[in-house]
Amino acid sequence: MKSTSYSEKTLDHFRNPRNVGVLEGDDVAIGRVGNPVCGDLMEMYIRVRDDRIEDIKFQTFGCGSAVATSSMITELVKGMTLDEALKVTRSDVADALDGLPPIKMHCSNLAADALHDAINNWRQGIKLEPMDPLAVPAKACGPQAPAAPAATEAAPAVAEPAGADDYLGKGYYRSRPDPAHLQDLRLLVVDAGPDSLAYALEAAGQAARVVFLSPAAYLPGDADLKARAKQSDLKILLRSEPLALGGEGVLEKIRVHDLDEDEEYELFVDAVVFLTKS
Repeated sequence: MKSTSYSEKTLDHFRNPRNVGVLEGDDVAIGRVGNPVCGDLMEMYIRVRDDRIEDIKFQTFGCGSAVATSSMITELVKGMTLDEALKVTRSDVADALDGLPPIKMHCSNLAADALHDAINNWRQGIKLEPMDPLAVPAKACGPQAPAAPAATEAAPAVAEPAGADDYLGKGYYRSRPDPAHLQDLRLLVVDAGPDSLAYALEAAGQAARVVFLSPAAYLPGDADLKARAKQSDLKILLRSEPLALGGEGVLEKIRVHDLDEDEEYELFVDAVVFLTKS
């Protein structure tokens, strides 16, 4: 079952990241990668001694998954030879964290790429300057999102998922259900503008889990609403669209299309809210 939930190990590495910082010296190489869609940026620093990674640190500007994968890979490869470290894959890092949500496997699981870039730069004698944190833009993955487009650019339209009429009143809503009725439920709110994000934030105080899904690359609303969303427990899926509802008699799942990776996967939910465009 694919889920938007994070493992306890992932949360631990996000809350208590290991080996954060920079390294300096002639025996240090820097690897740098970024995701142009979600905005995550990672720098990996390796100190090489006798063809081994004697020390490793990272700077990551992005969501919780980006930080956790960076932290984990530093623990995995410290002491390895360069050839051994080159064999560490994205899947190895995700497995070491007891799995990642599917949307994060492609968006934020870039630590292995940054490590490999550092090793290749070392072997090619390429020296990079560390990133300036003040020059790094806001990130979009997870609870963070880039700024909205100019006011003249309309947010992408979202079509109702297939099966909407069949599940109306059975977990699918075209109006706002009372958040008090959502206690212990898994809720997905589809982006229909600022009102839908505001409702998702309200529901997050009651529901067991709230996912906000949008085909856009940004969150709707003003700066205050975006800031509240970034600081909340909302699970945010950008560049995604709802495809179809499913379940035996009542709503149990929704099929989602990841627009960036052109992949489909299922989320298990108890309720979906699709409001009129605000």
